[in-house]
Amino acid sequence: MILGVDHVGVAVESLEAALRFWQGSLGLTPEHSEALAAQGVRTVLLPAAGVRIELLEPTGPETPVGKFLARRGPGLHHVCLLVDDLDAALRELAASGLRLIDPVARPGVEGSRIAFLHPETGLGVLVELKEAVRR
Repeated sequence: MILGVDHVGVAVESLEAALRFWQGSLGLTPEHSEALAAQGVRTVLLPAAGVRIELLEPTGPETPVGKFLARRGPGLHHVCLLVDDLDAALRELAASGLRLIDPVARPGVEGSRIAFLHPETGLGVLVELKEAVRR
């Protein structure tokens, strides 16, 4: 079911400030940026040796990432795992009794299909599943 790690999500208060570190200091070059109005977030993806860093800036304090920042401050937000069939993975995980935030897929960055598992399921880690793009 799991094909690998797609990205690690990092909650930031400001994409501009975060890019000064990730791009300016570490030399990572952004490959994609996008606003997801439905999720209240602006994102930037930076490739790093086969795994990407996804910077997440909330569009407001009432958004999920905005609430995360208010509770925990900036830092690791989630780990995204690539799956071959997201619908089948969600059915299998739900049938095994795991708690899902998203029982069905929703739109993600770059037109992807994603779903989140509840952090209780991941022993405190928010896990995102992303369907691999079929080419």
